[in-house]
Amino acid sequence: MKVLVIGSGGREHALLWRLAQSPSVTEVYAITGNDGMSDVAHLIPVKGHEDIIDFARLMNVDLTVAGPETVLTEGLADEFAEKGLAFFGPSKAAARIEGSKGFAKNLMKKYGVPTAAYEVFTDEDKAVEYLKANKKYPIVIKADGLAAGKGVIIAQTEKEAIDTVKDMLEGHSFGGAGRSVVIEEFMEGEEASVLCFCDGTTVVPMVSSQDHKRIYDGDKGPNTGGMGAYAPAPVMTDDMMDEVKVKILRPMMAAMKKEGYPFVGCLYAGLMITDEGPKVVEFNCRFGDPETEAVLPLFDGDLAQVMLDCVHGKLTKEEVKWKKGCAVDVVMASEGYPASHSSGEVISGLEEAKATGCLVFHAGTMKKNGEYLVNGGRVLNVVALAPTLAEAKAKAYEGVSKIHWRGVQYRKDIADKGLHHLEEKK
Repeated sequence: MKVLVIGSGGREHALLWRLAQSPSVTEVYAITGNDGMSDVAHLIPVKGHEDIIDFARLMNVDLTVAGPETVLTEGLADEFAEKGLAFFGPSKAAARIEGSKGFAKNLMKKYGVPTAAYEVFTDEDKAVEYLKANKKYPIVIKADGLAAGKGVIIAQTEKEAIDTVKDMLEGHSFGGAGRSVVIEEFMEGEEASVLCFCDGTTVVPMVSSQDHKRIYDGDKGPNTGGMGAYAPAPVMTDDMMDEVKVKILRPMMAAMKKEGYPFVGCLYAGLMITDEGPKVVEFNCRFGDPETEAVLPLFDGDLAQVMLDCVHGKLTKEEVKWKKGCAVDVVMASEGYPASHSSGEVISGLEEAKATGCLVFHAGTMKKNGEYLVNGGRVLNVVALAPTLAEAKAKAYEGVSKIHWRGVQYRKDIADKGLHHLEEKK
C-alpha cells in the first residue's frame, strides 16, 4: 500500500522509517517532511488541507497518518472521511481530548477516570480568588488549548500562581491557548507515557515510555517539547499496566464512544504513578514526541496494517507485537532552545553516529550544498536499541558524541530514572 505521513519532525521521521519497513507498504510520502527524511520517503511540498487531500486522491494513497495535533484539532480526519479516504487519526470532536484540557478533565470526571482534582477558569478574578483560598502548593496551571507541549506551569507559590494565571488569561502566554486555564492539584509520583492503538472500540497499549520535559539534567530549567525518552519504563510494571487498562484506557474509549465521538488513531495517555495508583496527567490525540522515537524501534510487526485495521474497526491485540530489549532516545537541541533557537550551523558526524548502530531521526534540519544545517529548536533524535536499558543508554550517548555543531545542547541523564528503578529491584 501507499502511505502518507503529515508532519516534519523527529516523530514523523520515526513513523516514516517504521512504516517503510512494513511488508504491506510499497511507497511512503511525507507532507511536508524535512530533508533528513528523504532516506525513507518522498517529500511533497504542499500545504493546506485541500492540497493534501488532492495529493492523496491523485496518488491513490491507501493510508494517511497524522503527526502533529493541529491538523487533527482542525478536522482533517473528518475531511478525509468525507472523501472516503483512510486516515489514522481522530475526528475533530474526538481530538478535543487534547485540544481542550477542560473538556478532557470534565470527561474524566463524568466517567470516573482517575485524575487530579481541578477547576476550569476563564474569569481572572475568580481564578485569583480560588488561588488565594488554596493553601496547598505547589499547584499546576495549564493553558486550556494547544501550546506545543509547553503550556503547563508548576507554580511553587501563591504569587507565582497568580502571575501565571493573569499572564495566561490576558493572552500573553501560549497565544490563545491560555485564555482559559485549568488549575489542578499537584500530584506526587513519577510520570510515564502510554501510547495506544485505537479503533473506536478496542484499545491496545504500546510499550510504556518516559519523557524528559525539562531542558537541563535533573529535571531543571524550563519545559520543552521533550529532551529525550526511553522505553519501556520500569515504573510501569505489568501489574501497573493492567491497572491502567482497566481504570483508564478502556473506560476512556468506552466514554468517547458513548458520547458520540469514538476515538480512532493513537491515544497518548500521560500518567502519574502515585501512591494511590495511576492517574491521568493529560491525554493527547496523537503520537508523542520524543516518545515515538523510542517506542517504534521496538515495534515488531506491520505498522501500516495495524493502523489500517484501526481505521476499519478491526484492531486485534494479537497483531501488535514488540521486540525484547530497550530503547533510549536523546534529543540534540540548538543553542537558545527552548526560549529561541539558532539556525544555519553546520552539523557534522551524522554518518559516524549511524556507524555506532544508532538511529538518527531528523527534527529541525535542512540540507544545503550537501551539508545538513541546524533549522529548529529540537534538531536530532539519536536512538539506540540494546538488550538492557544501561546498554541502550551507553550506546545512545556514544552516537551523540559523534555529532557536533556550534551551540549544541542535550541532556546527559536520559533513562537514569529507569536505571534507578532497576537498581532498587535488585
